[in-house]
Amino acid sequence: MPQCERNIYKTARQAKGLTQESAAEKLGISETSLRAYESGDRVPPVEVVDLMVIAYDSQLLGIQHLRASAEMARSILPEVQALPLSEAVLQLLNRVYAFADNHRDRQLMAIAADGCIDEDEQPLFLQIVEHDLQEIIEAAMAVRYASGRHA
Repeated sequence: MPQCERNIYKTARQAKGLTQESAAEKLGISETSLRAYESGDRVPPVEVVDLMVIAYDSQLLGIQHLRASAEMARSILPEVQALPLSEAVLQLLNRVYAFADNHRDRQLMAIAADGCIDEDEQPLFLQIVEHDLQEIIEAAMAVRYASGRHA
């Protein structure tokens, strides 16, 4: 796991406004263990991350942990940036408008109209799904987990 990703635990704790001492108590672990997780010396077990997600009120931490710890998760879960709500919303709208402005919506409808993807349609379909829609999904998830968002 790259060093920057190991700090996700510390970032989530600090965003919740908890000290290491209070967080360790809430999690039922030692401060030494928490320091090891936050310094990147050890990766917390899934059970501890589950508790962190709850204690820190951070589903984003769960996604970041999965992406950082499992190759399979990196191929399934999009990378989600922790952004202020206003910035996340603007990014999402920009990507949706670009999708429409570039007529990707119409191209996707044309590809799907007959219920199958022909060999000549395959490259465009993959480009739309793997690039355009992926960007929209990432931006939508950034809105979902944006800082400053209230449930």
